[in-house]
Amino acid sequence: MRKIKVGDDVMVIAGKDKGKRGRVLRVLDADHVVVENVNIAKKHQKANPQRGISGGIMDKEMPMHVSNVGLFNPAKGGADRVGFKVLGDGRKVRVYKSDGEVVDV
Repeated sequence: MRKIKVGDDVMVIAGKDKGKRGRVLRVLDADHVVVENVNIAKKHQKANPQRGISGGIMDKEMPMHVSNVGLFNPAKGGADRVGFKVLGDGRKVRVYKSDGEVVDV
């Protein structure tokens, strides 16, 4: 089980986009995630009329290290660390470290 999953609401805690919030679009490997509207880079795209791709300078979301993002805790109003806990019925769930609140339902 991963601490950060696709669709999670995360907050950037380090780097040039510190303080921005976004949704996780992809988890590339154990250490890198792509977050919506964060870590934007300019990509020079060559036109390809056969595929219907127009050329120009495009904005592209680049991967960032998972240590630079934290799961957004609405109760705290900021990023929080994540841990794991086994419930009484045997399910393993993610919990916020600050208050022990369960992330998954």
